Amino acid sequence: MNQNTELRKMIRKQRRSLTPLQQRNIEQQCLKQFLKHSQLQYAKKVGVYLDAFGEVRTRLLIEFCFQHGKQVYLPLICNMNKTLRWVRISKHQFHNHLFSRHPLGMLEPIASRGLHISILDLVVMPLLACDDKGARMGMGGGFYDRTLASALHRPYRLGLAHDFQKLDIELKRNPWDQALDGLITPSKTYHFKRHFSQ
Repeated sequence: MNQNTELRKMIRKQRRSLTPLQQRNIEQQCLKQFLKHSQLQYAKKVGVYLDAFGEVRTRLLIEFCFQHGKQVYLPLICNMNKTLRWVRISKHQFHNHLFSRHPLGMLEPIASRGLHISILDLVVMPLLACDDKGARMGMGGGFYDRTLASALHRPYRLGLAHDFQKLDIELKRNPWDQALDGLITPSKTYHFKRHFSQ
């Protein structure tokens, strides 16, 4: 079994073991880190995920965006090319849970089409692991890597993770892997330089 397979297994298990109370506390701590981040302060169009598999929850972040007049976009899987398109949602849609469930298990906005990721100022992404250079191990489907490959300069790429998902070891990278510009965990904000080839 290779390094990535073992890591995926271990981290998924750690995420599943978190209690609802721990998840709430982690979400609140991450929001505090977000509030200090200049990219969130200046962003007008924010792409964010809806948590479904033990990722850091995003409800408070989404509420903050609505309260401060920011446009919120959610990813929609394009089945044709396995990339993500982005759909703006309203406060009404969010509060009334007007979403559909994708066969993979995550909730999606109810829409037939979305916009290219480059319209966003900031995209907040889930992940399984991240190293000191900003290499991101995704959830396994490659959706974000394929999507970001066509948007190298915009938006700002910000990972959101539990503290145990930030690793001291260097992750093995594939040529198609897309790096992060920054990472937020409950205890710290990290900044990276995307210096390896995209």
